[in-house]
Amino acid sequence: MPAVVSNTATENCLRALLERRGYRLNPKRAYGETGADIIASNDKEYLHIEVIGYKSSGPARAKAFYESFFRAVSRLKDGASRCVIAIPILAKQGLPARARQHGEAWIRNGQAFPELEIWLVDTENQLYKRSLWNDWLTNKST
Repeated sequence: MPAVVSNTATENCLRALLERRGYRLNPKRAYGETGADIIASNDKEYLHIEVIGYKSSGPARAKAFYESFFRAVSRLKDGASRCVIAIPILAKQGLPARARQHGEAWIRNGQAFPELEIWLVDTENQLYKRSLWNDWLTNKST
C-alpha cells in the first residue's frame, strides 16, 4: 500500500518553504472555510495554491486531483498570477500516465490556463519543485 501524506502535512511544509523564500502568506484557513489553501505573494507573483495530500486509494487520489484542478483555475477571478496544485512528491510516478491518458484534453487545459502549475512537495526533505501543467506531457517535469 502506498504511503499516505496528509493535506495538512503538505500545506505546512509548503508554507514553511515559501515563507523562507520571502513570500507573504495568508493565515491558515479555519476548518470548512472556503478559498485557496495558500495565497502567497511577493513583488512579482500572486499565487493561489490548492493543496492536496496523497491518498492510499487510487480513485481517491484521482478525485482529489480533479477537484483541485477546478478550484485552482477558479482562482483566476481573484487575481492569481499563478494557479497552483501542490501535491506530495509521491504523485510524481502517476502524473505522466494521467497526462497521457487525457492526451489532447490535458494539452488544451494547459493552453487554456497558462497560469496553471503543478508543484511536487517533498515533505521529508523539505523541498518543492515547480512545473507547468503541460510539462507532464513533455517530460520537462522530471
